[in-house]
Amino acid sequence: MHMAASPHKVSATGGSATNSPRFGKTLAEFAERQKALWVVASLALLFIVWEIAGRVPISFAFPTFLETLSAFFEMLFDGTLLPAYVITFQPLVIGVAVSAVLGLGLGVLMGLSDKMEWLLAPVFIVLQAAPMAALVPLVTFIYGIGLVAKTLAVIMLALPVIVLNSYKAVRHVNPSLVDMCRSFQGSRSQQIFKIIIPDATPVLFAGLRLGIAAGFIGVMLAELLITPTGIGDLITYHRSIANYAHMYAAVASIIAVSTLTLAALQYVEVNFLRPEKRKK
Repeated sequence: MHMAASPHKVSATGGSATNSPRFGKTLAEFAERQKALWVVASLALLFIVWEIAGRVPISFAFPTFLETLSAFFEMLFDGTLLPAYVITFQPLVIGVAVSAVLGLGLGVLMGLSDKMEWLLAPVFIVLQAAPMAALVPLVTFIYGIGLVAKTLAVIMLALPVIVLNSYKAVRHVNPSLVDMCRSFQGSRSQQIFKIIIPDATPVLFAGLRLGIAAGFIGVMLAELLITPTGIGDLITYHRSIANYAHMYAAVASIIAVSTLTLAALQYVEVNFLRPEKRKK
């Protein structure tokens, strides 16, 4: 009697070839390459549509992608783009740093304490729902048009996002893990630092990324509404002289910088702060 052949090829160690670690690693690498190809294809499609829309044209104020790209390199090499980013990054970095420290601290505190939730949650919910474009100019009446006003504009947009996401992260921690720690006579500090915060880490990082994205919006609102400096100055100036290719290049550059910043933060999170998410 002949035995039926196995549907899977058996390796020398007795395991299925399709279940081997090497096979899984190959699949992961293939998936990563496929994902990268889709990203490249998506960007290529966007740029092609942009070029076609500029050549039609859909508006006299809408340049083609190639004109915008040429204007970007022109500003990059003539020394106007990089100094503008140095000015823009000053309130952005300060505001995001303050928002991250205060936001994570207050959010975790609200998640751990009902009294702090009752006291602070309504304030940040109102701040998140408020029309910040209308509130940012009011800051100038108190702090003028300098660095402090622009930093506050960044904080006003970034802080509520980070606080509320951090608060929700702590509140949605798996209660069975906390009960397990309590059953093993773990102290309150052990519950917080060994159970609650590690379990809330994914949402905490998500809130931090959303807060940084809001910070970019805040700094651009500040530079366009308070006083034109940095990238906001480039956008305002080139719009005023109808140099639309340079204006679009400045706008596209800040979008690209924001996207790369968030991608870099996610890379740091996955590879250094959350090794369990790292692909094997």
